[in-house]
This record gives sequence, C-alpha cells and structure tokens, in this order.
Amino acid sequence: MTTPLFESSIPSLKQIARGKVRDIYEVDADHLLIVTSDRLSAFDVILPNPIPDKGRVLTALALFWFDRLADVVPNH
Repeated sequence: MTTPLFESSIPSLKQIARGKVRDIYEVDADHLLIVTSDRLSAFDVILPNPIPDKGRVLTALALFWFDRLADVVPNH
C-alpha cells in the first residue's frame, strides 16, 4: 500500500491554486501541472484522513476523458 498524498509541494514551480482535492502549479505560460491528492472532502470541508490511491483513480478518470474529448478541445 502506498502512503496517501494529503498535500503536494513542488518548490521549483509556482503554486497557483489548491482546491479540495487538486493542487495546481504553473509549469510555464502555456502549461499547468495538476496534482490530484488523496484528500477527502464532504460538504466543502477537507476531512483529516486521506484515502490511499484516490488521487490515482481520479487521475485515471481525467486521462480517460481528456483522451476521449481530444478532438473536441485541445488538451495535451
């Protein structure tokens, strides 16, 4: 089992947002890095115990839809 990721920190990149589940960093003027954590939120409250691999599952779902909709909206 992997250690749950509650919060990311990438000192070399500028963090531009931290949401309930995702942390967003600016890579350059044209690219963002979105890190999906294992944080759990309910009713707009971040709960103290993350769920292991939740971020991995959410990222897989996002990649599926990015690939599926690539001909509609450029996203790579």
